[in-house]
Amino acid sequence: MKQRNLSLIIILLVLCAFNAHASSVQTPSKPTIVIVHGAWGGAWAFKKVEAMLRDKGFQVYRPQLTGQGDRVHLARPDIGLNTHIEDVVNTILYEDLHDIILVGHSYGGMVISGVADRVPDRIKRLVYLDAMVPNDGDSAMSLLPGAADFINKMTKDGYIVPSWVKPDQPVPHDVPQSLKTFTDTIVLKNEAARKIPATYILTVDKGKEPKDDAFFTQSQRAKERGWIMLQLIADHNPQWSAPEALVEMLAGIR
Repeated sequence: MKQRNLSLIIILLVLCAFNAHASSVQTPSKPTIVIVHGAWGGAWAFKKVEAMLRDKGFQVYRPQLTGQGDRVHLARPDIGLNTHIEDVVNTILYEDLHDIILVGHSYGGMVISGVADRVPDRIKRLVYLDAMVPNDGDSAMSLLPGAADFINKMTKDGYIVPSWVKPDQPVPHDVPQSLKTFTDTIVLKNEAARKIPATYILTVDKGKEPKDDAFFTQSQRAKERGWIMLQLIADHNPQWSAPEALVEMLAGIR
């Protein structure tokens, strides 16, 4: 009987040791994804993408840029690019986020470039989604061919008012954006930010050639920097036109 009890005790001790070891070995967590929306839009545009990424086990944040989306009540003509950079930096700092994948869509490329310059130690990878890729001293206005004429025609009282923004549209919807966010030049001086791995996703309309895309020149700038290059068949807003494909692409980035 004593021998039997001793055997049971040994088995229990082995099981306890195994369970303790198993609980100490944690499955590597998935990176946190922070998505920065584009011009005139808002964080609301990526609501479906967030939900789909969360279903895959990711933590997702969608900072809202001041004067846009649900912060449109704070819109002022003196809001500039630095305000939007600070919006995202403060989200990262106050939520205490680390090792993040920082995604910038369209104009959001300007913003995430500035964020990387401020807090490079918090970022694991940058992802430019059909986005602007600035150098030090660039502005959103200067980056895209023909943008100046396009923007100037839509400017009124210090705001860029797109033709598709109409009165009495049901929310959520695009809103006018401060012209200053497009004319401010970006300051990129932090060498650590240049060492952050980066990926460029060029969206190309079905049946069109990449070279005909409005953001092709930006993708070429990314290619020259040695970034990972991806292509997504979708229009400029894949969060609406191809959300499933976009989510699969983002989920595969490390």
